[in-house]
Amino acid sequence: MMDAATIAVYDARAADYARLTADMAEMPQMQAFAALLPEGARVLDLGCGPGQYAEWFARQGFAVDALDASAEMVALAGARPGVSARQARFDDLPARATWHGVWANFSLLHVPRAGLPAQLTAIKRALFPGGLLHLGMKLGAGEKTDALGRFYAYWSVAELEDLLARAGFAVTACAQGQGEGLSGDVEPYVLMRAHG
Repeated sequence: MMDAATIAVYDARAADYARLTADMAEMPQMQAFAALLPEGARVLDLGCGPGQYAEWFARQGFAVDALDASAEMVALAGARPGVSARQARFDDLPARATWHGVWANFSLLHVPRAGLPAQLTAIKRALFPGGLLHLGMKLGAGEKTDALGRFYAYWSVAELEDLLARAGFAVTACAQGQGEGLSGDVEPYVLMRAHG
């Protein structure tokens, strides 16, 4: 569901993106997410980027799979200890329960608004019953391409809560903030945790 131009930007700027996200600002959400998973849980980092989150989950003793549409991001992620990374698009998910948790941190914002409901339903199917979803998205309305040529879809918190409920999730945590992205734009975002 990601367009070729967006993937090309991530291929070209993979090292820059790795530096930008190295601080893992979502650490409180990661720790809370991990605390709710069973010991040795299977975790999917969906849209893993350079793999820093996947590596952290692996260090906690989880079995981590990492998927990204960018070949350069997959190369960076796959070089991290404990991370099994492969190139795939967001809609390349199994149609059966495979993971205890799916970490989708600022990745599904590249899915067109019309495609997100089906994507969330696919994630629900790919989770074990009661599984966890972390969702990081940009707040706003509509769709646009940023200065680097990446496609973005924007949502309100209420819209995301509704979509998650329709897909069979119950939202259990929600935090908002703002941050500077690879393009230099500072935009508001939301981090949500939901149970399947």
